[in-house]
Formats: sequence, structure tokens, C-alpha cells
Amino acid sequence: MILAGDIGGTKTLLGLFEQRHGQLACIARETYPSAGFGSFTALLTEFLGRHPADTLQAACIGVAGPIVAGDCEATNLPWSLTRKTIGGLLGITQIRLINDLEAAAWGILDLSDDQLVDLNPAADAGQPGNIGIIAAGTGLGEAILYWDGVNYHALATEGGHTDFGPNDDREAALLAWLRRQYNGHVSYERLVSGMGLVNIYRFLLSTGEIPENPETARRMQVQDPAAVIGETALSGNDALCAEALHLFCRIYGAEAGNLALNCLPYAGLYLVGGIAGKILPCLQQGEFMARFLDKGRYAALLKKIPVRVCLNPDVALEGAASFAGTMIRDNERKT
Repeated sequence: MILAGDIGGTKTLLGLFEQRHGQLACIARETYPSAGFGSFTALLTEFLGRHPADTLQAACIGVAGPIVAGDCEATNLPWSLTRKTIGGLLGITQIRLINDLEAAAWGILDLSDDQLVDLNPAADAGQPGNIGIIAAGTGLGEAILYWDGVNYHALATEGGHTDFGPNDDREAALLAWLRRQYNGHVSYERLVSGMGLVNIYRFLLSTGEIPENPETARRMQVQDPAAVIGETALSGNDALCAEALHLFCRIYGAEAGNLALNCLPYAGLYLVGGIAGKILPCLQQGEFMARFLDKGRYAALLKKIPVRVCLNPDVALEGAASFAGTMIRDNERKT
């Protein structure tokens, strides 16, 4: 039996998996609000109380944050995760913490076509090569699957924290506004994430270009503001929300293009995370791809790269389970 996890700033997924007919099958799965627990061990204890795992062999947990010496300080949560503590609670030694986008990268390899939507259908599909993964959610995650000619190797990054680069005068004004809000450095995560969509909305509101809808303002006081902006924008009933979402998609496309230039993912660039699927109609309108391709002399090269939206919300959880399965097989070969 395998324990897999996907820890994000908003929610945490945990699941138990078993090998059945050569495939991993999920036998138990729970979703928890991350902020509802003071630590991961408290959340894990709750899960194990509902789903005892007496025959557990290995565990792999994807975490939104950098992995240092095997352990992790979560980026958008006040949680410290160590293999020693988690392994002691589970009673096993085969445990790995990996970056959440690394977990998603492993999950990408097992996706079926019906779990994907093409944003660049004219691209050269089926080519071998690297794969890029980018995920806007509570934060902005990025990872790479490096192709050595035979196998893939997942490389975690913190590319979402690189400097935001504006592409026009309006975005330059947005950067200046955000520098005042954050007292200096502004990363792409400050724009391409849930909080990023809210930041863009508030910047546009500050310009006075489009008036705020009082009903939207009221809802944002009592509901998740990013969700309200996204849902209202897609409904077509709020011009300010619609403009915020369109600007969000343009900046998302620009950073996805940056990632593509960094790793040349001829086998595809994939959008995962909670936001992409929810705003798919806006992503399909062309602004995302226009900015993705807006790379001067390299636009022709980027036109060849498949760009796909992942519709499977459990891709990182399943990727973590797949990685744990590899751990078990590797250990069996050694013994």
C-alpha cells in the first residue's frame, strides 16, 4: 500500500493506493482545507484515523515549496515537514517529500487524451523531448521533465518567483503599483495565482478605468475574492472582472512562454493547477497563446510546441503515488 499526498496553500489531498493488475488504484482519498490544521502531522493523524494504513510500504508527498536536504518549509503555509517526523508517524522508512510540481510532472506522463485540452492544435504533436509544467493556484509552480533519450527525469524549480517583466505600458504601471504594495521585488507569482488575479483586479480598480460592480465587491467580502472574480468574469456580467481575467491570461501566457524558452519542451507544455481548468474558456480565446508566442525571433519555434490544459485535478496526487511505486520497485531490485 502507498500513501500519496499533494499539499497546497489552499487544500491538501491525501490518498491510499494499491497495485491492482499492474496499475495503481486509489482505495481512499480525502481533501482537507490546509489552513484548518496547525501542522501536517495533525492533518495526517486525522486522515489515518479515518483510513488506517497497516500494510503501508512507502509514502510520497508533494509539497508546494522547495525541498532542502529531503525536508520542506511550505511556501504558503506555516508548516515544517520532515521525513523523520512523518516516517515515525507512519511507521515506515521509505518516504520522500518532493516539490508539488515535480509530483504533477510524474502524473502528466500517465494522462489520457480525454484529460487534456489543446491550446495550440497546430503544433507538432508526438515529438520526443522535454516537457514543461506550469501551475497557477494558490501560488505559481513550475517544473521540467528532462528527456535523456530513454527516460524522463523530473526537475523541480521555483521559477514562479522570478522577476515579473511587463510587456507594455499598462503592465509597466501594474509593476510599479505592485512594487509599492510589496515594497520591492515582484515575482510572477504575485500576478499568476489566485492572489495575482486579485492584485490585477485591484490595480485596475485603482486606475479608475472601469467602475466596480457593488454586488461583486459585496461578494468578495464574504467569499474567496479570486473565485468571485473568475466566475463573474466568465459570466459576462462584470466588465472589471472580465478585464482582470483577460490581463491575467495574457501574463500567464507570457510566463508560460518564458518557461518554454528555458527548457524547450518539444514534447509539450502543460498547464495544471486549480485555476487553468476553471478559466478554460478565457484561455481558449487566444490571448494566452498570443503572449506565449510573443517572443520575437523565437515565435516560430514556439509555434511548434504543444500547449495543453490538464483537466485532472488529482494529477499531482497520482504523480506522487506513481513516484512511490517506483521507490518500492527500486528497493525490491536492490534486495
